[in-house]
Amino acid sequence: METRRPLHLLLVFLSSPWLLLLLLLLLVVQGMSSLQFTRDDFPHDFAFGAGTSAYQYEGGAAEDGRTPSIWDTYTHSGRHPEDETGDVASDGYHKYKEDVKLMSEIGLEAYRFTISWSRLIPSGRGAVNLKALQFYNSMINELIHVVMYHMDLPQSLQDEYGGWISPKIVDDFTAYADVCFREFGDRVVHWTTVLEPNAMAQAGYDMGILPPNRCSYPFGSNCTAGNSSVEPYLFIHHSLLAHASAVRLYREKYKVAQKGIIGINIYSMWFYPFTDSAEDIGATERAKKFIYGWILHPLVFGDYPDTMKKAAGSRLPIFSNHESEMVTNSFDFIGLNHYSSVYTSNNNNVVKAPLQDLTADVATLFRVTKNDTPTPVFVPGTIVDPRGLEHALKYIREKYGNLPIYIQENGSGSSSETLDDVERINYLAKYIAATLKAIRSGANVKGYSMWSFVDLYELFGGYSTWHFGLVAVDFDSEKRRRQPRRSASWYSEFLKNNSVIRVEEDGFVSAASHAQL
Repeated sequence: METRRPLHLLLVFLSSPWLLLLLLLLLVVQGMSSLQFTRDDFPHDFAFGAGTSAYQYEGGAAEDGRTPSIWDTYTHSGRHPEDETGDVASDGYHKYKEDVKLMSEIGLEAYRFTISWSRLIPSGRGAVNLKALQFYNSMINELIHVVMYHMDLPQSLQDEYGGWISPKIVDDFTAYADVCFREFGDRVVHWTTVLEPNAMAQAGYDMGILPPNRCSYPFGSNCTAGNSSVEPYLFIHHSLLAHASAVRLYREKYKVAQKGIIGINIYSMWFYPFTDSAEDIGATERAKKFIYGWILHPLVFGDYPDTMKKAAGSRLPIFSNHESEMVTNSFDFIGLNHYSSVYTSNNNNVVKAPLQDLTADVATLFRVTKNDTPTPVFVPGTIVDPRGLEHALKYIREKYGNLPIYIQENGSGSSSETLDDVERINYLAKYIAATLKAIRSGANVKGYSMWSFVDLYELFGGYSTWHFGLVAVDFDSEKRRRQPRRSASWYSEFLKNNSVIRVEEDGFVSAASHAQL
């Protein structure tokens, strides 16, 4: 009997519920510790790519008929923090053939770029620039995801009637979109109308820190004109109407023959309550309505969120029945630019006053880390938090339905120009893994484009502050010499050779820069 007792105890243990519990715990621990995947683990129609933006990439600011945009005016005024312009940028206007070759070598499945309105239609409306047609036709192929507008309104339209704060912009944007569809739609399958309007509302029309630099005292500074109480809401309202008008045009005139899809883009971050108090949880939900709901609520339900109506009152424009009908369901997909997460708390210092701005309406304080001094304006996070992307995708699915989503920007910048960019590789791996996890949880994500393909003129940082590219650009060189970084090789191995990526899932892992707007 003595010699059989250890075996007897083992058999008792194997037949007990404790074994099942132990095995489950082991599986949970193993599942939390790492995720291993390849390109083939994504849906067959999922597309991986990289992106650029016209003003940040093209250069050739005064060549072949291009006229100034509001960004040219801003940077030439000396108000840019680095006192640098995008006149040359990455010189994509002259280097695009080399860049297309690099895209092919890396194995990009999609390339998301923007068209310069003031290059294509120099006067903002009317005659089309044939040189611009030649340039964009040379770039466009079956991999292209085109964004029609990213902050670079022709200065002529800004001067004529105030640009996006006027309803006149709807007709001019629709006419511009018509040219894009007519000239490029036989090859472009994915169209995005407007990029990050929710971010531009505060930066360009409340604080006035980005073009067209409109704000009013005491809410913004260094502005010569503007109304911080009203104009952020007018900008979004007209952006939505212009978007919906362009979508209606595409569906009625081009979609049957061209068979493309069209959507709009929003800037995304995830919000964590600073504490578990009711006030901080309420502030967090309010921030989500202003970041996500400001755009998505009208697109899905035809009107702005009640939270925004209560906060902004009569300053928030009202959709007519016709406008509401036009805006509702005016998308085939949503583009998402996502980089990081922040902590949010209630701004107890906000007192209801006759004159308020967007910042006061949000009434929320933001921190990148819990130890930071809070600020009442939206701050782009610098924490690597891939779970924040999962939360954002889940939030959209639960609040607005399982919308088709393309992650159009996600990336990590560095002040270093190093080619051995291991930190960027780690960042991208974690966010690609988070995308896969979200898909497995039911999110309808169709594609992922990292930011950026090559180093660019960064909107806040100019040439020297941040470098985001898979491909390094020597901005000190007149020829803007290109050199692929280690991350380009890593991305290529993943896309072309189906290499295995293993990601340790340890939550908030490190600090990293994010793409500024």
